Amino acid sequence: MHILIVEDEKGIIDFLKQGLEEEGFAISTAMDGKEGLEKALSQQVDLVLLDWMLPKLSGLEVCKAIRTQNSDVPIIFLTAKDTIQETIEGLKAGANDYIKKPFSFEELLERIKIHFRTKDEVKILTLGTITLDKSKFQVFVGPNEISLTQREFELLEYLIKNKGTVCTRNKIIEDVWDIHFEYDTGVIDVFMNALRKKLNLTKDQDLIKTIRGVGYIAND
Repeated sequence: MHILIVEDEKGIIDFLKQGLEEEGFAISTAMDGKEGLEKALSQQVDLVLLDWMLPKLSGLEVCKAIRTQNSDVPIIFLTAKDTIQETIEGLKAGANDYIKKPFSFEELLERIKIHFRTKDEVKILTLGTITLDKSKFQVFVGPNEISLTQREFELLEYLIKNKGTVCTRNKIIEDVWDIHFEYDTGVIDVFMNALRKKLNLTKDQDLIKTIRGVGYIAND
């Protein structure tokens, strides 16, 4: 894996370069925003460690420019800025993560590993004739694209990821709706009915089957 470090403090560059190379990563470096942007766009880069305060182009400008050309590469800001507004500004610019200086190398390494695991996740999921493309937010039944709401898409993705396993209504409401308190799980049935209708599935079809009083199970 190739990591680009864009940082104007040589001591930090040397520290990160040595530590990351010892972990087996290939490392490129840049000491100003202009050079960092050029390398990010001209090289095959798997992750960018990006300082906020840089000469020539700010980290924020570099991040925005990278996102216009490459929507997939994870970007982690390294910065002393830590206000909520600045954090939001960085994330809106397209950053995936944000670590405040000074930081421990061990923490940074774990965050890098998490982003590589996320990047390597399967983007195409299938269930029978249904194809779900996470990267493009598209769903097809055979050759036909189906328009889903975000919640319907997330529900279908969850069922496919867990196919072969009964997904209880309580578990769905926690994992898909992110609700961790007592809540009327009947809302799931409403979304499931709408999803089935769009996918042209009946309740008795095995692709997504209702387990009465429990939840749902998806099977090819």
